Amino acid sequence: MRKFVCAAVVTAFAVSVAMSGEYAGRITKIDGDKVTFVKKGKKGEKGEEMTLTLAKDAKIVKGKFDKETKKLVAGDAIEGGKATLSTQVKDSGEKGVAALIVTDDADKNITEIRVGGGKKKKKDAN
Repeated sequence: MRKFVCAAVVTAFAVSVAMSGEYAGRITKIDGDKVTFVKKGKKGEKGEEMTLTLAKDAKIVKGKFDKETKKLVAGDAIEGGKATLSTQVKDSGEKGVAALIVTDDADKNITEIRVGGGKKKKKDAN
């Protein structure tokens, strides 16, 4: 029984470490070094709201969609960094700015924000 419990704890820990690190969602508020975002939820449902600390050396980049991996990868750095992102978040209102948030191993500090990932508007056929 002891071996089973130890194995279950190790497995749960390994799964939680593997799952942490990247969060897709919408940044709704930036207050100093605190970033509040809503994680992407299931279709039609609102995800969980989280607030994490932005690391001093965090990268803020424009995201590019990679068709092969089907993920948002880092692109060019955004001029103005946090100040520009903060302005975009304020201008977006309650909707927020679509982003992929990358955290450190401890899942406490944001090390990179990849802005983008929103759906493109379709052009009129006219």
